[in-house]
Amino acid sequence: MIKLFNDISQEFSKLVTIRYSTSFSLATKTLNSSIRNHIYNIYGFVRFADEIVDTFHEFPKKELLENFENNLFMALKNKISLNPILNSFQLTVNKFDIDYSLIQSFLKSMKWDLNKKKYKSQKEFKEYIYGSADVVGLMCLKVFVNGNPEKYKELVPSAMALGSAFQKVNFLRDLKDDYENLNRSYFPNIDFTNFSEESKKNIINEIKKDFDLALNGIKKLPNNSRLGVYTAYKYYLKLLHKLENTPSLKIKSTRIRIPNYQKINLLLYSYFKHQFKFI
Repeated sequence: MIKLFNDISQEFSKLVTIRYSTSFSLATKTLNSSIRNHIYNIYGFVRFADEIVDTFHEFPKKELLENFENNLFMALKNKISLNPILNSFQLTVNKFDIDYSLIQSFLKSMKWDLNKKKYKSQKEFKEYIYGSADVVGLMCLKVFVNGNPEKYKELVPSAMALGSAFQKVNFLRDLKDDYENLNRSYFPNIDFTNFSEESKKNIINEIKKDFDLALNGIKKLPNNSRLGVYTAYKYYLKLLHKLENTPSLKIKSTRIRIPNYQKINLLLYSYFKHQFKFI
């Protein structure tokens, strides 16, 4: 019966992914079935931790996050949890021997989100990005390479670059909501009230460098994951180009989105590129 319990837990993580992120769930569906559930499991864990710090404003967020963390490490130790999100995540962590230090770095960034509102130096910013995004890419990479240490080591820099690019695009897209609703400002030395075209250009150029490094690694991924990661890459690159062509004043006042029909087009484009060995 434990298999049934684990299957139900993983179905829950899949549901969380589908309901919270159309774009990520579309990309995940293109992964090989042998690893697809494990990426759902990682997303479910990350999403719930993020929800605690970003959404549950009327509840004791610090206490909720502490309980979530304690229950997580108990699940990792016992290899089971009655929380389906934590149970599915522990399955993936234990199967692929994901380093606990990656999880701890992620939780550290989540804890910063409870109280920290501004990042005044590049050092702080990079540490937050590493914990909130890069390590998530590294967890997924462990799954993609099936725990192969040599392949994992080779692709670490590009996986981190992709995680950084995704997160910075999110920050730029969510500039208004982060500032107005959460009173957060992630980019160092950027004044939201005077957000200029020059500031936007500098951020976008930095993200483009991350994407260039990431693409080199995507091309070296195993066949089981290359299409899915490339699809996510194309989606975020499209979003970056849209932000680049949006006046800085508009970015301050609205959230830029990619319509669902364009997401489908990107998926089809990526599929044909992959099928004909162009990536």
